[in-house]
Amino acid sequence: MRHTLPIAPQFYVTAPQPCPYLEGRMERKLFTALQGEGADQLNNCLSQQGFRRSQNVLYRPSCTDCAACLSARIDVSNFRLSKSQKRACRRNSYLTRRATSPWATDEQFDLFRRYLDARHADGGMADMDVFEFAAMIEETPIRSRVVEYADPDTDELIAVSLTDVLDDGLSMVYSFYDPQFQQHSLGTYMILDHIEIAREAGLPYIYLGYWVPGSPKMDYKAKFSGLQAYIRGEWKQIEDPEQYAQTAHHPLSSAPIAEQVANIQLPDRHPTKG
Repeated sequence: MRHTLPIAPQFYVTAPQPCPYLEGRMERKLFTALQGEGADQLNNCLSQQGFRRSQNVLYRPSCTDCAACLSARIDVSNFRLSKSQKRACRRNSYLTRRATSPWATDEQFDLFRRYLDARHADGGMADMDVFEFAAMIEETPIRSRVVEYADPDTDELIAVSLTDVLDDGLSMVYSFYDPQFQQHSLGTYMILDHIEIAREAGLPYIYLGYWVPGSPKMDYKAKFSGLQAYIRGEWKQIEDPEQYAQTAHHPLSSAPIAEQVANIQLPDRHPTKG
């Protein structure tokens, strides 16, 4: 029997930079590399502890004086459609869904550029070129899919989600859509469709990335019933979003970085036969 013990991941902290969600505040991230034979196992384990994937890196906010960025997910079993979400389903029910391997196309990039120019022209991704876009889609060491939504009559691409398949759910890494259909609630619809995909596959959660209570850019996430947030080491059901907006900036809201790293649970390292 050969005992293979993967090297424990090393964690690092980025330099502080302006926060894109809260004016006047600085953000930093705790991150580690996602690579090697244990990439899937590490991604599953850390995703359940509030981390997110970007290409071959896993990261989590680690600010010194702010805990406003909360990792959010939907408990599929507790989700119920609201009236506005039912309207979004009806409005977009004509779209055809197709799931493909994580391979970037010119059509996807054209749609991505139109989306950024219309919705996030001053954001951190505004200058991404076709090669950086291809890296975002294709550089994944885990099980990922590109979920496309198209007009069945014209085959025109309307919306796209880069989605990771986890042991306990689907993680929506990044989504974008045709800005001329902004009034169609396509962002909401893609989440609703992923909830349906998860139900069909027997997966309990939809991971939505980070939610900032009180941020207008993030308000849409609080409109999904069954919302949970990762707070002080555990997933908690969100009943009153305003409660977290008021306490996020308390000077003791964030644990020291060494304590954060010490509390991270890593995958079990089992012997393998060979």
